[in-house]
Amino acid sequence: MNYHLVKDLIDLSYEFEKSNSEKDVYPETIEGFKKWISDTSKTNSERKEPHWEGKNSGRSPESVIATAIVHMNRFGKNYFKSAISGSDFSTQEDAIYLIVLKFNPNISKMDLIKKNVHEKPVGMQIINRLIAKRWIDQTDSEIDKRSKILNVNEKGLQALDSVMPKIRQATDVVSGDLTHPEKIELIRLLDKLHTFHQPIYNKNIPNENLLDKMVKEQ
Repeated sequence: MNYHLVKDLIDLSYEFEKSNSEKDVYPETIEGFKKWISDTSKTNSERKEPHWEGKNSGRSPESVIATAIVHMNRFGKNYFKSAISGSDFSTQEDAIYLIVLKFNPNISKMDLIKKNVHEKPVGMQIINRLIAKRWIDQTDSEIDKRSKILNVNEKGLQALDSVMPKIRQATDVVSGDLTHPEKIELIRLLDKLHTFHQPIYNKNIPNENLLDKMVKEQ
């Protein structure tokens, strides 16, 4: 008997059990074990450097990443527009602001705008629309009387609940045919990018100076 192989199988099954206990994606059967091995192996094999358009002509990975992120944003917006089509929502941003408010109660207007990575004029337009629809309530801040605190109210929650099934469908479609391990890896990479860019965004550097400052700091 190949005891090294048996030990490797035991170690692999332990890794499967640990991974699956955290995410509960695969059935705890031999078929689930085989599927987990297949997905994990596929993820590892696909880490080889891919080919992309313009690669042989010198197009950089950074260019591909930037373009892909822009394109994915546009794809996502199209699915989101479809999700709210025929509803009481004017734009997809209105629904996104309500979702953020639902999970971040008692938040100031500026903090809400920052969480959605918008400029102040755009964010204020969205907030004012939600106030006009009577979907959110605003009260004076106890810390700073010049600031308003926002909360989504029952009417806003009902409006949000009416479109959430389609919004969930839209988010599922955006993920495409990625396997669960691929989704987890993508979340990790996107979180790494977010951690890099968020502090820069929080500095409120004027647009005309932003790139020059970033180039100098790199």
